[in-house]
Amino acid sequence: MNKTLAIARRELSAIFFSPIAYVVLGLFALGATLFFFISFGPSAPAVTRETYFWIVWLLIFLAPAISMRLISDEFRAGTFETLMTSPVSDTQVVIGKWLGAMAFFTVLLTPLLVHVVVLEVTAEPDYGPIITGLLGLLLVGGLYLAIGTLASACTENQIIAFLLTVFVISVLTFMMYFLPQVEGTPVWAKQAMFYMNVNEQFNDFNKGLIDIRNFVYFITGITMFLFLAVKLVESKRWR
Repeated sequence: MNKTLAIARRELSAIFFSPIAYVVLGLFALGATLFFFISFGPSAPAVTRETYFWIVWLLIFLAPAISMRLISDEFRAGTFETLMTSPVSDTQVVIGKWLGAMAFFTVLLTPLLVHVVVLEVTAEPDYGPIITGLLGLLLVGGLYLAIGTLASACTENQIIAFLLTVFVISVLTFMMYFLPQVEGTPVWAKQAMFYMNVNEQFNDFNKGLIDIRNFVYFITGITMFLFLAVKLVESKRWR
């Protein structure tokens, strides 16, 4: 566990030394604030539902920007072999890097706390949906970063890792939204795609609802993609 956390701290430091980190922080703060002021006006209810709805779409591109360098940078810099010969397991490497990215993602969400303060000062917000919405964003971010970790383990090219992550996320969002609307799609297929849609799973959190099936979806997805990343790293170790 200590080794995993050490890798996570190392990865978090590396992220903050990367210029892309500050670009992502700036874009998120700007986008989230714009969404907040557009959705919250004098006659609007003191809720964050619409703001979080748009933020989830923004994460389709920002999360891959965070994760694209996690493992691919080790390939590019020639430090992968050194990392693999150190006394850490492949699982510790993958989970440590994912945790480092998650720590940065948590920092990324801090502007949303400012929005909550604004709501508290100017209105009487319902904290239930706000808290569950933030929890939902953390789970969405965790899933997207797990996908990005796998993509980053596939190639030393960060741009390819970014595009591959965006593609997989798009399958789980855009495609799972539009395909069920195709005429002739079987009911069972529509139900399956509805369940696979990340945004639909997030919507319950955004409404203030807690459903164990939503947790199962995200935890299963995170575990699956991290497991695949571990297996991919293992395969590269013995090449």
